Amino acid sequence: MNKYFLKMQADNSNFFYMMDFTEDGRLKNVFWADARSREAFKEFGDVVTFDTTYLVNKYSMPFAPFVGVNHHGQSILLGCGLISGEDTDTFRWLFESWLTCMSGVPPSAIITDQDKAMKKAIHIVFPKARHRWCLWHILKKMPEKFKGYREYKSIKFCLKNVVYDSLTKEEFEERWGRFIYHLKSHEWLLELYNERYYWVPAFVKDTFWAGMSTAQRSESINAFFDGYVHHQTTLKEFVEQYDKALAKNVVN
Repeated sequence: MNKYFLKMQADNSNFFYMMDFTEDGRLKNVFWADARSREAFKEFGDVVTFDTTYLVNKYSMPFAPFVGVNHHGQSILLGCGLISGEDTDTFRWLFESWLTCMSGVPPSAIITDQDKAMKKAIHIVFPKARHRWCLWHILKKMPEKFKGYREYKSIKFCLKNVVYDSLTKEEFEERWGRFIYHLKSHEWLLELYNERYYWVPAFVKDTFWAGMSTAQRSESINAFFDGYVHHQTTLKEFVEQYDKALAKNVVN
């Protein structure tokens, strides 16, 4: 894998990579970005989505892409990593590597899921970036959080109305108060309310999001790699196939 990265760097000096090892020399984490990704960030790096839910490979290392959107509304890859864990230290290493790659310029805004370790690392490495949670990921949890409730369909309908139809913070507070009246003991809803600054449209609309509200941009990037990588792909195969998939996408 290291030889492959060295070859890529020899072919194009703007190819960037960093590798993180344990004390006994085992690979922990790796980050890389090609010249196209680094150039694209200069123009379209204001808003980034970051997601680690797509794929783990033969060594159970989650794939962690940074994704933006260009002036045509198309998803673009802004670098990616393979990580050994999903704790704060690992995310911090990855974010710092990405920041180094992008000449120390952080994104203005970043969209992720609700991962607490990720949230903490973003606060450390990108303290001025506006952090938003993916609304799609949140609403996807509703069947699990309300299983056993006979009124599930009604709760889902009401929650979506409160979230999407509240145009101001004050309107959200008023609608939420009515919605939560019979669900005051529901811990998940109480936690969501306490973190409303991160996910409610009325609380995040003061920031430029490049038309993005979810981390599904990352999932559309992940679709680039379908047919190229799978759960038994080795690390060396992964980076080689990654480059082939990305090159094919640029050609198309």
